[in-house]
Amino acid sequence: MLDNAVTFFERYRNDESLRERVRRAVDAYPGSLEIREALVEAALLPIARELGLDFTVAELRAFETRVKMSRLNKSDEEYFASIEDEEGFWLLDNGWEYDEEILRAGEEWRA
Repeated sequence: MLDNAVTFFERYRNDESLRERVRRAVDAYPGSLEIREALVEAALLPIARELGLDFTVAELRAFETRVKMSRLNKSDEEYFASIEDEEGFWLLDNGWEYDEEILRAGEEWRA
């Protein structure tokens, strides 16, 4: 299903109406925009699913990691051109994630 994420973001990059649809879903999202996994699950994944391009948060993270790593292997000029042309990542370097293990470790540290 990682291919679905690739296909979805190719469409997203080239289809203004799809970008607008996603933007409206994000604007209507009632939760914190900082909790990126929940935002993706509520706003982005349902639209992808409706298009027949079902993928998971983990697959989105894998896709974004591949994109980020491919950018790092470019020359400085190519790198800066690629980040100017691309939208930001949904998960990587964005907001924070709800990770129970990290939260539990924080609670133990305070105890």
